[in-house]
Amino acid sequence: MKTLALLGSTGSIGRNVLAVVRQFPDRFRLIGLAAGRQINLLAQQVLEFEPEFVSVADASLVPSLAEKLPVHYRTRILHGMEGNCTIATLPSADMLVSAVVGAVGLLPALAAIKAGKDIGLANKETLVMAGRLIMSTARQRKVRLLPIDSEHSAIFQALEAGRRQDVARIILTASGGPFRTWSRETMETATPDQALAHPNWDMGRKISIDSATLMNKGLEVIEARWLFDMDPERIEVVVHPQSIVHSLVEFRDGAVVAQLGVPDMRIPIAYALTYPERLDLGLVPLSLSQCGHLAFEQPASDRFPALALAYRALAMGGVKPAVLNAANEVAVEAFLAGRIAFPRIAEIVGTTLEKTAQGDELDLEAILAADGEARIIAGQEIPAT
Repeated sequence: MKTLALLGSTGSIGRNVLAVVRQFPDRFRLIGLAAGRQINLLAQQVLEFEPEFVSVADASLVPSLAEKLPVHYRTRILHGMEGNCTIATLPSADMLVSAVVGAVGLLPALAAIKAGKDIGLANKETLVMAGRLIMSTARQRKVRLLPIDSEHSAIFQALEAGRRQDVARIILTASGGPFRTWSRETMETATPDQALAHPNWDMGRKISIDSATLMNKGLEVIEARWLFDMDPERIEVVVHPQSIVHSLVEFRDGAVVAQLGVPDMRIPIAYALTYPERLDLGLVPLSLSQCGHLAFEQPASDRFPALALAYRALAMGGVKPAVLNAANEVAVEAFLAGRIAFPRIAEIVGTTLEKTAQGDELDLEAILAADGEARIIAGQEIPAT
């Protein structure tokens, strides 16, 4: 029986984690749950899985959750970043699953690593913001980071086919999002609803917008650089609209190993939870004969500049990837609120990258300061309402 602490239980990834736990009650037990503001859903999850502790976004939500739960939970409801870090480091938990979205995932992940917890990582921002710091701390504490993102899970699986020193490059696949064939001019009028309509995956709002801009793939490039200790010039992105090939690894002898599968997040989640074992999830098998044509194309950098910005931030080093992430979070929120046009997301990120100061990527305080500075500068680029 593996005991789990889960951050982001009400989000898309979190709900899929719970689906796996629900399917295999003899294999997993949830010790802690943390979520944001979806109190009704969180209460249902607590009643079903009976964790020891639960955490919400802030103190104002505690009374509302408490009234929906048995009385013994009244002293077990935590809140805020302190609550997330407590959930992440519960002594009775074997593993943390970080399924939150955004910079909020960094401190709990770092706390879990220092507490000696393995991490099932779906929060790519943890490695985007502090990749060198996180990976060096994980090595020191002998902690494993097991990827849950479908692309990084695919790479993780494909790397099993050979020696790391024989890897020539890794290739991340991108669906291209809902605007793959749109012109720059048409994207000027894109609405949030249109941007949220991902063609293949059921994802949260922020990740769906990142997929539409291709920033999600840029963040994944940075994550892959640290997770797999791969030079950026050996990490490539290819657009694959069908989302059947989840990513590929090329070895120096010319062999290319790909991981294919139906687009269902339970597959990478279950693999991270049970590695190196695999579970029978009861999913409909992939039918290659019914897949039809599998297409691959180069990303359109002129229409989707966010990907190039991520490579630029990685080349700049220091705290610049944290700046990239923070500016993007601010710009995406503004787009979803109807305050800026879709192409302005990447423009704001680019401007913020140039305006922020550099800092030490191994200094947590410098990383957090850069995050804060970037949010201020990006906010100044957004029209007041």
